[in-house]
Amino acid sequence: QAQLEESGGGLVQAGGSLRLSCAASGRTFSLYAMGWFRQAPGKEREFVAAISWPDSDLHYADSVKGRFTISRDNAANTVYLQMNNLKPEDTAVYYCAVGHSRYSSSRSADFASWGQGTQVTVSS
Repeated sequence: QAQLEESGGGLVQAGGSLRLSCAASGRTFSLYAMGWFRQAPGKEREFVAAISWPDSDLHYADSVKGRFTISRDNAANTVYLQMNNLKPEDTAVYYCAVGHSRYSSSRSADFASWGQGTQVTVSS
């Protein structure tokens, strides 16, 4: 079972940037896909981005394409989410997750372990 810890969230003005990090431990991180999901108040958790292992296959939600970039550092057991040109609708708790396999996916059911989340708030 992997333990995941997200960091890097915070309050930012619209148009600003944040970089989220997710440090994984307790599992062979580098053999599995990683993903980011988010949940806004009153809404269901939704897919944001995912990266396969190795990092050749990337998936993004349409709402973040061109603004967010997912990447991973297998040696550091860390996955990142660079978020640029943030919008108020990006406000949510962001969660990272480890996949069941090395294949990238947008389905939450394809992810085995989840972090506690980090709050991102974008002001207008």
